[in-house]
Amino acid sequence: MDNLSTMPKYEAYKNSGVEALGNIPTHWKINRFKNIFKFGKGLTITKENLQDEGVPCVNYGEIHSKYGFEVDPAKHPLKCVHTDYLKRSKSSLLKHGDFVFADTSEDVEGSGNFTYLNSSKDVFAGYHTVIARPKSRINPRFLAYVIDSTSYRNQIRKKVKGVKVFSITQTILKDTNLWFPLEAEQTTIAKFLDTKTAQIDEAITIKEKQIELLKERKQIITQQAVTRGLNPNIPMKDSGVDWVGEIPKHWVLKRLKYVLDERNERSKTGEEPLFMMSQIHGLVVRSDYHVKEEVAASNIDNKIVYENDLVFNKLKAHLGVFFKSNIDFKGLVSPDYAVYKPKAYIHDMRYLEVLFRHPKYIEQFIIRATGIVQGFIRLYTDDLFDISVPIAPEEEQIEILKYIDSESEKFDIAIKLQVQQIGKLKEYKTTLINSAVTGKIKVNNH
Repeated sequence: MDNLSTMPKYEAYKNSGVEALGNIPTHWKINRFKNIFKFGKGLTITKENLQDEGVPCVNYGEIHSKYGFEVDPAKHPLKCVHTDYLKRSKSSLLKHGDFVFADTSEDVEGSGNFTYLNSSKDVFAGYHTVIARPKSRINPRFLAYVIDSTSYRNQIRKKVKGVKVFSITQTILKDTNLWFPLEAEQTTIAKFLDTKTAQIDEAITIKEKQIELLKERKQIITQQAVTRGLNPNIPMKDSGVDWVGEIPKHWVLKRLKYVLDERNERSKTGEEPLFMMSQIHGLVVRSDYHVKEEVAASNIDNKIVYENDLVFNKLKAHLGVFFKSNIDFKGLVSPDYAVYKPKAYIHDMRYLEVLFRHPKYIEQFIIRATGIVQGFIRLYTDDLFDISVPIAPEEEQIEILKYIDSESEKFDIAIKLQVQQIGKLKEYKTTLINSAVTGKIKVNNH
């Protein structure tokens, strides 16, 4: 990464008059957004109007999550609308270099998210979008970097209002300021940023792949420990169940009905704290994660959970939504959950939680689950209890869990380091773009 503080600067600067921008090179020009662009609206459609064939259409969802900054239907797969819209909604058809803003955002940081059409093919602006079309010929690539810069985005963030949804209106956009060097400089800056941001993005991609490999390796080590033990030289035996395969000779294979009991204790008062599932934090107290608790009018008759119980979301078990309770007091879960306590063979239910995350067990959950309820298949206790599990002696289970904790910590530290480095790369990219498009550094034409 280049040291921005040592990069060349312009000879003279002036006050831009824009608080979010500060000083700019003396020869650069400031202009209002409303003087540069004319406005339009995206199609008045819903998701139901989208199809696989027809005219590509970019909607606010793609702007927020997939194709921010630029979109090209030759590279970016878009949903389409019927060709009839070419006749009746021409005003929402984009031209090369048009900018499309998402008109709402769930947070202030996403306010001003946009894309620009980097293609001459027919593309529509879809629902919840604002079209901004340059009034005269302009370098759209440079302008995209300007609109993506912190100095520009801060102008929007200061003006938007909202609580759960933040709206971006034409009025807000019109009232912002843009800035421009000479045309040749615009091209030089855009080419410089294309090269540098591509290098940064490549470095980020490499680190993201490293994270996936670390997670994969962590999962493999964990799964081997609970299915084959810690000694690679231990004698093995056929488990007698095809999908389980071989297990250590001194282990036993038991159906879950001999290992678990379903807990059907119900709350008589509903006064116990309500628990919820978090894919990041496991089973947690709901009120700790919701400022204003969204709970049922009455929790009477909800299921009781104790520490060391294994709690399944019956509708999402096949998605890995099950956790051992590490909470040291009893609480409640809704009737959509199944609660299991150890019956025999298992001391710490985390042993089973780890085992059940093995792809072979997830596959069994899918095979044995039945029906469709609100789009999810349901895993019933009788079907769960029919599954066989390999079980190590209790002392060995403890050693396996200690080993998993120790190895997981090593992987988690390595993953955290990669995440931190990705954060620094993204931060540097943001600073680099802002520095280049505001003239804080002078980009030379090589």
